Amino acid sequence: MRFENPFTRVERLKRVKNIPSAQVDERVPPGQFLTERFPVLHYGATPRYVDLEGWTLRVFGLVETEKTWTWADLMQLPRNTETVDIHCVTRWSKLDTTWTGAPWREFITHFQIRPEATHVMVHCEQGYTTNIALDVLDDDDTMLAYAYEGKPLEPDHGYPLRLLVPKKYFWKSAKWVRGFEFIQGDRPGFWERAGYHMQGDPWQEERFG
Repeated sequence: MRFENPFTRVERLKRVKNIPSAQVDERVPPGQFLTERFPVLHYGATPRYVDLEGWTLRVFGLVETEKTWTWADLMQLPRNTETVDIHCVTRWSKLDTTWTGAPWREFITHFQIRPEATHVMVHCEQGYTTNIALDVLDDDDTMLAYAYEGKPLEPDHGYPLRLLVPKKYFWKSAKWVRGFEFIQGDRPGFWERAGYHMQGDPWQEERFG
């Protein structure tokens, strides 16, 4: 399988001319179309897991003690279900999507973040990364999601675990998460290096840097 160069993909997206002339719904950010589908968009092949026996999630960087979670560990955390709207930088929006997972605020009570940490670099399968500020993650609807519409995530949508950050463009809701690196200051991840915006607020149309 051939994959489009990410820099080429971003430049192509910048040239899109099929843009809504007016906001289609008060819940939909400017420049977005509504869809009932759930488009699959990612770079690279979809990881496949026979089982989760050897799966781990690493917490490292600016924390007092690094921690490695097994899938069984993660399943011991309290879970929450949230219904949220999601918005992709490629201009689709989907309303009333329902996710289940471990709330971010609960997750971070199980280790101590050092006071100089300001951001998280999310590390995923195949070397994918994305950057998010800690104050952005500090919200009721941010979670480590492992179920969508009452069922385990499909592989193309991030099975077994993805981050859910509904207030940002959906590339920040990284699929196939394997680690959270706590860092001081902001630095770009995979798509940010290719030209996407560092923050990615859909209401501000922060698509490109």
